[in-house]
Amino acid sequence: MEPLRSYVGGRWQLPTDEGSALYDASTGREVARLSTAGIDRAAALDHGRRVGGPALRELTFHQRAALLKSLASHLREHREELYELSARAGATRADSKFDVDGGIGVLFTYSSRARRELPNTTVYPEGPAEPLGKQGTFLGQHLASPLHGVAVQINAFNFPVWGPLEKLAPAFVAGVPTLIKPAEQTAYLTHRLVELVVDSGLLPEGSVQLLCGNAGDLLEHLTEQDLLSFTGSAATARRLRAHDTVVRNAVRFNAEADSLNCSVLGPDATPDSAEFDLFVRQLVTEMTVKAGQKCTAVRRAFVPHNRIDEVTEAVRARLAEVRVGNPSDSRVTMGPLADLEQREEVRRSLKGLLEAGRLVHGDPWQPVDLVDADYQQGAFVPPMLLRCDDPELAQPHEIEAFGPVSTVMPYRDVEHAAELARRGGGSLVGSVVSADREFTGRLVLEAASHHGRMLVLNDTDSAESTGHGSPLPQLVHGGPGRAGGGEEMAGIRGVLHYMQRTAVQADPDTLTALTGQWVPGSGREVTEVHPFRKHLEELRVGDTVVGGPRTVTDEDVRHFAEFTGDTFYAHTDEEAARANPFFEGVVAHGYLVVALAAGLFVSPEPGPVLANYGLENLRFLTPVYPGDEITVTLTAKRVTPRHNADHGEVRWDADVTNQHGESVAKYDVLTLVAKRDSAEQRS
Repeated sequence: MEPLRSYVGGRWQLPTDEGSALYDASTGREVARLSTAGIDRAAALDHGRRVGGPALRELTFHQRAALLKSLASHLREHREELYELSARAGATRADSKFDVDGGIGVLFTYSSRARRELPNTTVYPEGPAEPLGKQGTFLGQHLASPLHGVAVQINAFNFPVWGPLEKLAPAFVAGVPTLIKPAEQTAYLTHRLVELVVDSGLLPEGSVQLLCGNAGDLLEHLTEQDLLSFTGSAATARRLRAHDTVVRNAVRFNAEADSLNCSVLGPDATPDSAEFDLFVRQLVTEMTVKAGQKCTAVRRAFVPHNRIDEVTEAVRARLAEVRVGNPSDSRVTMGPLADLEQREEVRRSLKGLLEAGRLVHGDPWQPVDLVDADYQQGAFVPPMLLRCDDPELAQPHEIEAFGPVSTVMPYRDVEHAAELARRGGGSLVGSVVSADREFTGRLVLEAASHHGRMLVLNDTDSAESTGHGSPLPQLVHGGPGRAGGGEEMAGIRGVLHYMQRTAVQADPDTLTALTGQWVPGSGREVTEVHPFRKHLEELRVGDTVVGGPRTVTDEDVRHFAEFTGDTFYAHTDEEAARANPFFEGVVAHGYLVVALAAGLFVSPEPGPVLANYGLENLRFLTPVYPGDEITVTLTAKRVTPRHNADHGEVRWDADVTNQHGESVAKYDVLTLVAKRDSAEQRS
């Protein structure tokens, strides 16, 4: 059997030796061979920096996002093939979907969020410009730009599709190329994934590379511009973090390590309650999905001391229904562990846990009643539930058996439950299953310091809940302490991990030129053609229209109050308004001022402006009294073409001033503006 190839330097390369064998988790048959002999890791990193990085940095955030969407659609067409390969790694159909569909979903999510939340430029202005002088000629602006290195990811065996894709997505959006180093046990599945990516021809050359085999001297070639992400054991994470090159070059490092996650049943849950059933079902699911080989699985189940017998019996009854065997068989609900070595590791860890508790279901040293499988050939174990009546013992809070293993323990009260949750030393996720708002509130706040994510599950949210063990690309995935101390994903925060934040100090015009976004103090151009008469391609940042002045009258204020029903005393009662410490008498409604301003800047005839779809950052700064004159200055702040659409978004800076030049209201106006080519096609 030919060894798996690595995709480096723009081509598929075979290793120079036969490599070591990889085996089917169910049958023990050889499915692939693995080696990196003769693969130049330094050259692979250099290729990513020289070829992949520049190609990605030429694209805007929106262009990169569009490529991710196309890639996700392409991979979705090949899901069945990936499902079938996943069975070799011990994954049932449901397990495969969790991995494959979850990874593809991350690509879709990042594509959508990037186009919605990031500008269609190559640099990201983070936050508003900061005034650094009194005259407004010296400002500071935080800019995020792509690092000029490679995002190296070293992945775990349990999610060979989702793992690479959830790291690739934010790095790609940021404009940083990726080198994937999969875990050896399931490298053949990641290999096929990357084959599909490369064969699609969608991504720029050098933006994705694959190293199939051991890391070798890979870390020795990392620079200060590279990034290193790791998923796996806490012990390996410590070694990587302490690597001489990583330390010397201050390589940006993120780890997601093993985690003694917990789930807590609230004291309000009785055996006939929805929450009791939710807790039991969730625990069994977390024990058996991927045969418990998930970094987010529930390892410690804390229950009220007076409910431990009932919970234990309910969990045992559900575990008795689990069918273990060949994951390709539709009757099977739990497949094998990744390989025989992993089974031995689970057995070793279980011996340590048995020093504190006893098995109440399952025995990994006895043959399992299997469906269409041979216990001697595959890495099969039953789901195993332990009971520890003394939760103060150390073992359940220190030993993780990375398989279908969980320990039930009692707690006394909310303080005790929170203390036990914290004893995991830092977890990716914890959950509390309860309808008692006071209990859940206290537990979440007291345990949050040791958790990256907290799930509150009850009958109200259960129908929509994604579950304890499901990380989401919109949220942080990571945790403190033992869980690695890092964060992955988290929406646009995940993208910014791969970028350098730089504080640029300059004059307003320079900042506008750098960011493509108008900043206060920068030049404006009042053009002969009203900006609302311009198509998207014709608009320029700084294009301005000035409307007014318009005198606000007593009649305006009275009519607005009667018409809208907003008869708040400050707008209708002179004496009461004067008694207000903020006003000198009756004042115009803030929304009246905004409405009058719209009438001053609008161009009413049909044209390129298709719709006003919102205001943002609205602030009322100075009261407007009857008799005051208002003027509005509307400036194109940011012009954002939408990919594959016949229109784009224009963000306008609106500054409404009174006759003294004082700003009375400031806000952003959002409009959708047609592209010229699309308008001509429609006509």
